[in-house]
Amino acid sequence: MNRAVNPAMAFSDGWVPLTTRIRGLLPQMQPAMARVGTYVVSHPLEAASMTITVLADATDVSETTVVRFCREIGVDGYSQLRMGLAAEMGARGEAEDKFEGSTDISAADTLASAVQKIAYADARSVADTARALPMETLAVVVERIVAARRCDIFGVGASGLVAMDLQQKLHRIGLVSFAFIDPHQALVSAALLDEDCVAIAISHSGVTTDTIDTLLEARERGAVTIAITNSPRSRLATLADHVLTTAAMETTFRSAATGSRLAQLTVVDCLFVGVAQQTLEKSVHALDETRRAVVSKRVPPRVVRG
Repeated sequence: MNRAVNPAMAFSDGWVPLTTRIRGLLPQMQPAMARVGTYVVSHPLEAASMTITVLADATDVSETTVVRFCREIGVDGYSQLRMGLAAEMGARGEAEDKFEGSTDISAADTLASAVQKIAYADARSVADTARALPMETLAVVVERIVAARRCDIFGVGASGLVAMDLQQKLHRIGLVSFAFIDPHQALVSAALLDEDCVAIAISHSGVTTDTIDTLLEARERGAVTIAITNSPRSRLATLADHVLTTAAMETTFRSAATGSRLAQLTVVDCLFVGVAQQTLEKSVHALDETRRAVVSKRVPPRVVRG
C-alpha cells in the first residue's frame, strides 16, 4: 500500500486564512518561532505593518528566527507574510474588525460580548474548515469508506463525541461502522482490522497518545488510515494515509472544545454526505427504514379542538 503522505502540506489542497494556518502549526513549532506565531495570530493588523526588526524585538527573537518562521508556515519571505496578513485583514468584514484577530474571553467581558465572541469564533471555524478542506483528499476518503468492509472510528474526550456522531450517521445509511472512545477497546478493535477496513482517528491537537496508539495499531494491520486533525504536522497526521485538516478558531476556553468540535463536525457532515451520494439509492432506503423504525417512539402531536 502506498503511504507516501506529506502532512506538512495538508493545507495546500484547500485555502485557509494565514492566521488560521499559523494557529494550526503552532503546537509543532520551536518555542522562539511559536512566540512569533502567537504574536502574529493575536495582533495580525499590527504585524502586517511592522518591519522585520520591530516584530523580532516585539517577540524577543532574532530576525533570522522570523525568517525561519516564514519558511515554517510556507511563505517565501517576510514581505509575503506582511502582504498575506494585510490581504486577510482587508478581506475581513466588520465583525472580524471588531475582534481584531482575537476571540479571547476575559473577566472584563459581559455575557453578551462573550456570546458574540463565541458565535464569531464558531462561525469562523466552520467557514475556514470548509474552505481549507482538500476536495481531492475528501473524495478519496469517501471512496475508501464506501469500499470498506468495516469502518472503525476513534477519539477520546470531545473528539470521542464527534466519533460517535460519525458512526451514527454511517450506521443510519447501512454501513458497518463502530466508534470507540475507550482506549483499551479501541486498541482491541484496531487489532482486528485488515486491508479491507478503514480506521478514522479524530484529534484536534494530533498529539493524544491514546488515539495515536490506536491508529498505529490499525496501520500495522493494513487498514486504510485517516486522520481528522487541526495540526497537519502532528504525530497523528504522519501515521495517516489521508489527512483531513480542520481550521478551528478557539476562544480562551480551549479545553472545553468549542470551535474545534464544530470544525470536526463540519468534516464529519461532509464525509457523511459524500458517502451518501455515492450510495444514494441504498442510503435513501436505509434512512427511510430507520426513520420508520423509530417513528413510534415520538410523542404524537396534540390535537387542538376548536
